[in-house]
Amino acid sequence: MTNLYDEVGGEPVFRQLVDMFYDGVEHDPVLRPLYPEGDLQPARDRLRMFLEQYWGGPTTYSEQRGHPRLRMRHVTWQIGERERDAWLSHMLAAVARLDVSDEHRAAIWDHVERAAHTLVNVPR
Repeated sequence: MTNLYDEVGGEPVFRQLVDMFYDGVEHDPVLRPLYPEGDLQPARDRLRMFLEQYWGGPTTYSEQRGHPRLRMRHVTWQIGERERDAWLSHMLAAVARLDVSDEHRAAIWDHVERAAHTLVNVPR
């Protein structure tokens, strides 16, 4: 039985997705301040491991960090519609550039879009 992780090409594809995403975040005036660390590599690694695990790849994320609990992990940052939309714009650009089928691209986008909406924690 295969899963999306294997179907799209595994770790190299998720690494590419996350790298393209964070290349945009690195220079984004809305999102960059949310990452206090000078080096974005740890954030890149965490997102890659999370997405790989979600789509059926290695369980490294949970082994290293425990249960994902996305809302809890993001509660210390103020995430409003502006931050959500900036995040989604960089993720949409990264997903669109992946060399995967339209079906896989749509599945990835559907997941990250839904997740982004759940992380908004600042009222309008």
